Amino acid sequence: METVLLFRFEIISAVLILALITASLFKLDRNVKSFISAMNIILFITFLTGLIPMTEGDYFSGFFSTDRLVVLEKNILNLGVLLISLASYKWIAKSAERIEFYILMLSSVLGVYLMLSAGNILMLYLGMEMSSLPIAAMANLNLNDRRSSEAGTKFILSLAFSSGVMLFGISLLYGAVGDLSFQNLMENLYPDPLTIFSFVLILSGFVFKMSAVPFHLWTADVYEGSPVPVTSFLSVISKGSVVFVLMTVLYTVFGKLQTEWLYSITILSVLSMTVGNLFALRQKNAKRFFAFSSIAQVGFVLVGITGASAVSVSTIVYFILIYLLSNIMAFGVIGAIEDKIGSESLEKYKGLYKSNPLLALMMAIALFSLAGVPPLAGFFGKLFLLAAGFKSGIYILLSFAAANLVLSLYNYLRIVKFMFIDETDAPVEKISPGTSLKIVLYVCLAGLIVLSFSGPFFSFIHSLSL
Repeated sequence: METVLLFRFEIISAVLILALITASLFKLDRNVKSFISAMNIILFITFLTGLIPMTEGDYFSGFFSTDRLVVLEKNILNLGVLLISLASYKWIAKSAERIEFYILMLSSVLGVYLMLSAGNILMLYLGMEMSSLPIAAMANLNLNDRRSSEAGTKFILSLAFSSGVMLFGISLLYGAVGDLSFQNLMENLYPDPLTIFSFVLILSGFVFKMSAVPFHLWTADVYEGSPVPVTSFLSVISKGSVVFVLMTVLYTVFGKLQTEWLYSITILSVLSMTVGNLFALRQKNAKRFFAFSSIAQVGFVLVGITGASAVSVSTIVYFILIYLLSNIMAFGVIGAIEDKIGSESLEKYKGLYKSNPLLALMMAIALFSLAGVPPLAGFFGKLFLLAAGFKSGIYILLSFAAANLVLSLYNYLRIVKFMFIDETDAPVEKISPGTSLKIVLYVCLAGLIVLSFSGPFFSFIHSLSL
């Protein structure tokens, strides 16, 4: 029973994928409402299983390893998958590829689970590829939209390049050490030209997958061309999982190279924050705006990573949860508006408060949280990231972070201005959010409020990080 608990997420996902493949053969999704409801119930049960207490364990000669912090990270992502599924009810109901959407999403999530539990670089690579490849197909699920096809093509080509670079780095690392297990790498890895070069290549693979500068060029086009649920998945699940893994790899496998990677992470952080915020200034498409917003947010996460302490770990996990709730709330509103008027233009948001006060208010709260406006949870998330980064002693990085906080505030307030202040002759019609979307918006709102005043929850994360 203990073994089953350790593999609970992986077992549920694998069984569900097989069940969905079988269902697709017999067209069992013809009753759309029952099918989507059943999927949401299963995803909710998966999230609840993550709350069951468990012990730590290693299996398959250390290839698979899990502990309470890893389970928490997986369950945060499980919550995100559930909320995305609920928020996307209308799109899924209208799509002829609804079963394929769930198969691909769960296949990606299964890869995320394996990646987070990896105790070997080879398992980490396989999990990362398994989590990334289905996203290329998901991006192309709007089969009648040329932008969707372009998004899938651009993603798969960029992914192939980054995977090749990362695999080359892994091969050099194996040549330098003779083993790819985390434990042996921690004990036998020392800074020399070969290991540093292999680290640079491996880091490049991570940087691509979390769309940090300078490997960010695919992000805006893929975000814009993908269906809103896929964009939301890319924004929070894919990005959040890679951040979790990068943090683990830097602090454990490459712990002896901290002096070397500290300045690399600093440069990546400064570039990501600055480029992301500057390019967001000129965006007129909502999904492209949030693409560059996500790049800037990665820059702030990297500030926390530079702290290299248990506080950094707990702060990053805490921030990713806040980021997840904020982004899913925002994409829920974007999806509702796109479903109604077929447009993602930010100009269409003018006067939104008069015609759709609930959606405008929820979007404003999400934007304030992403900007770090008190007393919302995003303020504490960014404050803790800066406090964790302060331990690195690289004060110029904190100066750039402070300047970018002001710049990002302007970016997010620009959309708030559109919704609440600007006038228009043709505001968005009255939108009636479905029950599922309302549940998502209220859950995200409650989560952001609770996290704003939840010292015990942060302390719990910190206890797992020690």
